[in-house]
Amino acid sequence: MKKPKHQQTIKIPKGILFTAKALEIISPKLATKFAIKLFTTPIRHKLPKREIEMDVKSKQQLVKIEAINKEIMLYQYGSGEKKVLLVHGWSGRGTQLVKIADELLKLSYSTISFDAPGHGKSPGKTSNMTEFIAAAMEIEKQFGPFEFAIGHSLGGMTVMNAIKKGLNVKKAVIIGSGDVVQDIMDDFVLKLGLKTEISKLMRIAFENKLGETMNSYSAYIAAKEVSIPVLIIHDENDDDVPVTAGQHIHQHLKNGQIMITKELGHRKILGDSKVIQRIVEFIR
Repeated sequence: MKKPKHQQTIKIPKGILFTAKALEIISPKLATKFAIKLFTTPIRHKLPKREIEMDVKSKQQLVKIEAINKEIMLYQYGSGEKKVLLVHGWSGRGTQLVKIADELLKLSYSTISFDAPGHGKSPGKTSNMTEFIAAAMEIEKQFGPFEFAIGHSLGGMTVMNAIKKGLNVKKAVIIGSGDVVQDIMDDFVLKLGLKTEISKLMRIAFENKLGETMNSYSAYIAAKEVSIPVLIIHDENDDDVPVTAGQHIHQHLKNGQIMITKELGHRKILGDSKVIQRIVEFIR
């Protein structure tokens, strides 16, 4: 397998690596099931101090997402009539875009965000991008309309796919967004120390379950059908998602802008003052 230019920053425990390799030797089918379980199980991180205020001041409620028969925790932050949808990334939380949310409140917007299934305060242990998208679409029905949508990492891919499926917003911002789904799975399988064949078997398993190609969820594919203005923000030193992902999405947008930052990485970028100022300028 060709080694990706980027590496995920979360190290996989040696015990999991050993199990994955042992299963691959015994049965590629078992190794595939194990890899899928890991791939669809997010890590719940402790709420950082910087997010406590948003957590305390938000109106929170569990919302049923009928399309996937799951509940998610929803956060309503601020009292402005004009609303902005915020979508976190994999293993993130509904309060993760707090610095952006705080700035939006100063501009008289309110924000709606959520913990995706298996994340934060939402029930369950597993999730995937299709569930993120289903959640975004249902939230628009119940709590929209939204002026704008802002997504980070997998949340960026979610926003692009949701707009493709009919999410009605005037503009969108995607930060550190992933792009090609197969590349993401290839990178994950590489980190597990498994062969390319496992990634292919994972793709087949997902496609059999969904009845759609995994590539149809790639951000650049969705970008081709998005006509509203989209601002892409990506750091050239992002160790989780390569900057080439953001550049590739930008190439397929009809009305796109791109901001490339330096030395902010994949998460620090969410609190950077220059990044937030660019977002404010873009939505005004």
